[in-house]
Amino acid sequence: MIDDLYQETILDHSKRPRNHHTLAGANRKAEGYNPLCGDKLKLYLKMEGDIVSDAAFEGSGCAISTASASLMTESLKGKTREEAMKLVDKFHDLLTTDTPASRDLGKLVVFCGVRDYPARVKCATLAWHTLKSALHGSEETVTTE
Repeated sequence: MIDDLYQETILDHSKRPRNHHTLAGANRKAEGYNPLCGDKLKLYLKMEGDIVSDAAFEGSGCAISTASASLMTESLKGKTREEAMKLVDKFHDLLTTDTPASRDLGKLVVFCGVRDYPARVKCATLAWHTLKSALHGSEETVTTE
């Protein structure tokens, strides 16, 4: 039953991704590519001091990749750079360890089942690796390989 709810959320965000557009005034950008699945992502962040005031993305990818980017951009707004980096680590742990899902991940817990499909973990984490690059100001394309 809970798995159905999680699947519905992922499908909703993949079919109707939030923040799927270029972002005028973005002062951080990064690109990501997952050669295994063909997912491509361009992430835009608008930083005001140390705060992510807005986030958006463009690109194409599988349902998991698109939903992950959509939910990630929603969860970033208003977070400090440090909070965003902690969120990256918690999300990575959710997908790669058997520890119980962290309650402070909010809607992002819908991806907890992805860890059962190792090939799909790269799809779910592409946006997050790209976020890390954007927060560090790197211009290199991030790849999941």
